[in-house]
Amino acid sequence: MDRHDHDALPTLDAGFWNDRYRSSHRIWSGNPNPQLVCEIADLPPGRALDVGCGEGADAIWLARRGWCVVAVDISDVALERAAQHAHATADTTSVRIEWLQADLLARPPEPQSFDLVSCQFMQVPPQPRAQLFSSLVRAVRPGGTLLVVGHHPSDMGTGVRRPPMRELFYTADDVEGLLDDDWTVVVNDARPRPATTPEGVETTVHDAVLRAKRESLSLPKR
Repeated sequence: MDRHDHDALPTLDAGFWNDRYRSSHRIWSGNPNPQLVCEIADLPPGRALDVGCGEGADAIWLARRGWCVVAVDISDVALERAAQHAHATADTTSVRIEWLQADLLARPPEPQSFDLVSCQFMQVPPQPRAQLFSSLVRAVRPGGTLLVVGHHPSDMGTGVRRPPMRELFYTADDVEGLLDDDWTVVVNDARPRPATTPEGVETTVHDAVLRAKRESLSLPKR
């Protein structure tokens, strides 16, 4: 469920995303992101932040596994669709999800408030990306997990649809560079998966995957 596959880079604000979601009955597959499933299935549930939740597949998957989820997106159209999807599951999933319309650059999450922060395929330029990801790092509680997944820069040579701007792509090392000694890196990977170009050619893309655990909070120096 790659959420930012565009041929060109428009202004990715709330208006853009609302129009994008209105353009089709469903934009994404309805399945949770594969790296989320791979990395988080072994964790005990707690409180999770799903950044850029879209139509809600990741949030619903987490809630079904017992997580209490704050699912954030800039698009209220996406959030309405996600909430409807959760209610349609005919179980108790929806009661464990809070759907929140917000721009996390303008309204960062509260520090040390989540056991899991998951950010899947968020593509913004380097300076605001560092600002956003730094706020996500701060939002993780001691003992909690940060999971950031993005399109690897090598994808630009595969022929798959990607925004034609190298600066929107990043590696796991780029994300790891925002962490301090409070963190233990569990996974730093460029993980391959199959894909198909618009012409129908089978190829391989790579997901930049950074999973880290916050072990403690640094004590202030005396």
